[in-house]
Formats: sequence, structure tokens, C-alpha cells
Amino acid sequence: MSKAIIIYSTRAGQTKAIGELVAEGLRIAAVDVTMADVKDIKKEGDLAGYDAYVFGSATYHGDMINTMKTFLFLAEKADLEGKVGGSFGAFGWSGEAPDRIYDTMKNIYKMNMVSGSLRLKSSYLSGGIAMAQDYGKEIAAKIGA
Repeated sequence: MSKAIIIYSTRAGQTKAIGELVAEGLRIAAVDVTMADVKDIKKEGDLAGYDAYVFGSATYHGDMINTMKTFLFLAEKADLEGKVGGSFGAFGWSGEAPDRIYDTMKNIYKMNMVSGSLRLKSSYLSGGIAMAQDYGKEIAAKIGA
């Protein structure tokens, strides 16, 4: 069974909720999923053993949350090149964080990314549930699950 890890940084809980919906999509496709708050990842070894990596952060004042920025420096040491990846996040106004995470994963880590980042204002608005679950299914398809 393929394994994926979803790591999120959230302010008000909405990014975590979106991550849980992405996890549902992965599970529907028979992928074993681990969810983790970014604060719980202490060393690059915590990232070992997964087939797919999905990182999410809320956008706050036009940027990702600082704990996610710090985590991305740690993740750079984890040798994720060629691994399947995706990014997501909640936002109120602008929504830059998921795209910045996506670009880091694709261009710095050299990961095998899905079609784009998932940006939602909320998990329950404008079809957000289906969009997040479909994103999980897209990641699962990319790892061959």
C-alpha cells in the first residue's frame, strides 16, 4: 500500500480541515495517510518512508505561516527529489502560500508535482469538499495507487 504524509500549518483550523479532505481523497484511492501539524516534524528523518508529500499553509498577510517557512528549510534536507508532491492552503484575501510551497517543492526539491496547488477560501464553500477530495485522488493517481 502506498503511503502519503500531509503536513499543515494553520491559524484558525481551516487549512487543517482542507488537509483532512485531501486525506479522504487519498484514502478513497487506498493510500495510507499520515496527518501532521508542522510543529510536530522535528527532523528530516520524520519525512522518511512516504511515496507522496502534501504540504499546506494558510496565507496570512500575503505569505505562508512562519512555521511552514521554517519547515521548508528542514524538508530541503530530506532528499525528496522525484517524490510525488502537492500543496494546499486556505486564505481570506490573496492565497499566495500554496503556490509558493508548490514552487519550492517543484523547483528546489525537484519533486514530481501534481498539476498545481489547491487554494480554497474554505473547505465547505464553492464545492471545496469535492475539490479537496479530488486533489487527494489526483495525488494518489500520480503515485500509481
